[in-house]
Amino acid sequence: MEERERRRRRWGVLGLKGTDSHVEKLKSCIVFPHRSRMKLWMIRATTMVLLWTCFVQFTTLGELWGPSVLKGWPSCFSHEYSSVTSSLVVKSVPARALPPKRVYQNNGYLMVSCNGGLNQMRAAICDMVAIARYLNVTLIVPELDKTSFWADPSEFEDIFDIDHFITSLRDEVRILKELPRRLKRRVVLGMIYTMPPISWSDISYYQHQVLPLIRKYKVVHLNRTDARLANNGLPFEIQKLRCRVNFGALKFTPQIEELGKKVIRLLRQKGPFMVLHLRYEMDMLAFSGCNQGCNKDEVEELTRMRYAYPWWKEKIINSELKRRDGLCPLTPEETALTLRALDIDSSIQVYIAAGEIYGGTRRMASLAAAYPNLVRKETLLEPSELRFFQNHSSQMAALDYLVSLESDIFVPTYDGNMAKVVDGHRRSPILCRHLGFRKTILLDRNLLVDLIDQYNDGSFTWNEFSTAVKEAHAEHMGNPTKRLVIPDRPKEEDYFYSNPWECFEPSNEGETSSSI
Repeated sequence: MEERERRRRRWGVLGLKGTDSHVEKLKSCIVFPHRSRMKLWMIRATTMVLLWTCFVQFTTLGELWGPSVLKGWPSCFSHEYSSVTSSLVVKSVPARALPPKRVYQNNGYLMVSCNGGLNQMRAAICDMVAIARYLNVTLIVPELDKTSFWADPSEFEDIFDIDHFITSLRDEVRILKELPRRLKRRVVLGMIYTMPPISWSDISYYQHQVLPLIRKYKVVHLNRTDARLANNGLPFEIQKLRCRVNFGALKFTPQIEELGKKVIRLLRQKGPFMVLHLRYEMDMLAFSGCNQGCNKDEVEELTRMRYAYPWWKEKIINSELKRRDGLCPLTPEETALTLRALDIDSSIQVYIAAGEIYGGTRRMASLAAAYPNLVRKETLLEPSELRFFQNHSSQMAALDYLVSLESDIFVPTYDGNMAKVVDGHRRSPILCRHLGFRKTILLDRNLLVDLIDQYNDGSFTWNEFSTAVKEAHAEHMGNPTKRLVIPDRPKEEDYFYSNPWECFEPSNEGETSSSI
């Protein structure tokens, strides 16, 4: 018995009442501390994860939204992580520099469907922003033309940086990607007013004719946008806003911008380059009725094409008469003679900014002989790089636009929309500060065809011809000038976007006829 008692005392059990319950307590003293430590560890681990997540989130927000206490802390990230986050910071710069939203009483919503090629639509978008701003309405992101000759299915966001477009103009006008939901049903039910505005209208037309319709119907749809705003006689602020949209808000998508930069870089690696906007594609010839140098089969093909498109109103055209009046694009052969007469170096790279030249190699032979360094985006880039641009003429035209802006010399052979808009953009002070003055040679086709014909029939020697061409174009090199204004004949006066001189001068309130 005594031995048993000694054993019980050794194990510490003697004197405890309710042995079973105390055993359970003993177990709990062993198990519960273990469980408590486990819970404490889990709480600490969870807290650390939450704190780390908050730290990373606040750091990111600090970079996006401006100064914060976290931005002054030394970085604890690796170099590799820093390089990743630095790219995020670069992308967030525009968000930091957003202009404040303009607050105004919204008079309704303006929907627009642009028509024409890329540069006609580009100018129209600038006009529509200015109109929406003046009328104090909300502009819905313009719809691009998908039914014209080119049948380009591209949406606005496929060509232009849509978010930049909206945010960069927020201090002028409210722009939405689509109508608010409550108004979409009105469109489905046809409860909106659709109209083509009158061409070359001044701002009072939109104020007195279009604004009352917007107030009545809440939504007005303008289904034509080409040249619907006057070149001249507008408030100074409206002209400035048209330029702001054109030069700043209408940025191409990053994909187009990067590919354009690559083309420019490849050209620059081999020295200076000239962009030749050789507007000698099939659609241009069919539309204009110009067939100089074409054979009988080609003339018939172009005529059939002209009759196939009902919106090309002029059907019976005297090609020779139009050419003599300077209304036809120069042929590749005429272009080669003109460039040589102007003493353009034959070794310069000549980038052809155009679609497929009608007549192909046969018509390009004389130009290629005079300027052997002819290149195109298709010869500079890999097919894989242009794969997503195929059958998207506006996106291809956007690449040509970017290259044209930065060329050492820009020569359009026809005064179409691209020639005019690029000419005006190259005059902008921002581009001039970045690149310096770049020569734009605006060819006088009316004079040139006469000189070329005289040279071809032997009336001029080469030196006489060259001298006459150079003298005729001495003042056609993109020098600063004022636009030619012809009251009541807007189609014959200088196009606003070809020379928006108001945008290159300090604001002068005395020059405005009214104020927005």
